[in-house]
Amino acid sequence: MFPRRRYLLADQVGAGGMGTVWRTWDRHERRWVAAKLARPDDATSLQRFARERGLRVRHRHVVQPSGRAGDLFTMDLVRGGDLEQLLARHGPLPDSYVRVVLDQVLEALVAVHAAGLVHRDVKPGNLLLEPTGTGRPWVRLGDFGIAVADGDPRLTRGPGGVGTGGYMPPEQAAGAPPDPRQDVYAAGVVATQLLTARSPGGPAPRTPLGLLLASFADPDPGRRPATAAAALDRLRALGVPAGAPWQVGPDPPDVRALYADPPPRTPYASGVLAVFAAAGLVGGLASWALLR
Repeated sequence: MFPRRRYLLADQVGAGGMGTVWRTWDRHERRWVAAKLARPDDATSLQRFARERGLRVRHRHVVQPSGRAGDLFTMDLVRGGDLEQLLARHGPLPDSYVRVVLDQVLEALVAVHAAGLVHRDVKPGNLLLEPTGTGRPWVRLGDFGIAVADGDPRLTRGPGGVGTGGYMPPEQAAGAPPDPRQDVYAAGVVATQLLTARSPGGPAPRTPLGLLLASFADPDPGRRPATAAAALDRLRALGVPAGAPWQVGPDPPDVRALYADPPPRTPYASGVLAVFAAAGLVGGLASWALLR
């Protein structure tokens, strides 16, 4: 089987600066995956795309490429949407829920940094959720399109920084070399946004968790935790619930599957229908010829 024919695109489930993301049937593994397709008209995006599909960070809270063919690469299909969508549906999330989410984000960043990478684009839209309903959330960090490995060339469009406004610390926005503390800053901004449902960069609440987040998102990198592991230790010293106390109340966060399995209509199903339709047409023509 030719590599590109292994994957059957069903429907688009996302889009970004480098390309589009599709729900895709892997004919070899016989399972649904997500496939990212590159934009063919942007040389910088194509270079980032090629680098992203070559990265491997094996961790339970990281989405990693699983296969590739030509202009696409595949990864696990994470069905619960992302934190941006959850925040839009629910509004401010409970303190205990945010602690669990942040714990998992920092776990992912510890693994990313141990692999010699800086993600540089930690934000709610890149933090995907497994569908756990009103139970304990399960977060997975994705989209390594602008991640930088030690020794790799930096891909920039100008003198400024690369990343998403509001989640970049001042030194990254100014074009400073990649540093793990930049990802710690972004994690603090994301967690503050989850607590307040305000735009990124707003003040953290004056609570124990809020004060910790303010230290993560300090404009001075020298006053932030030096590593994601140090930030994780400080969070766990503050306390991360083992259960699900956020379920108390009438409106707990609810992460449901956004993508059914299988989707109602797929290229594979369409192809089967076309074969049967063609067979019916041929049979009908043969019967008409015999009757004549």
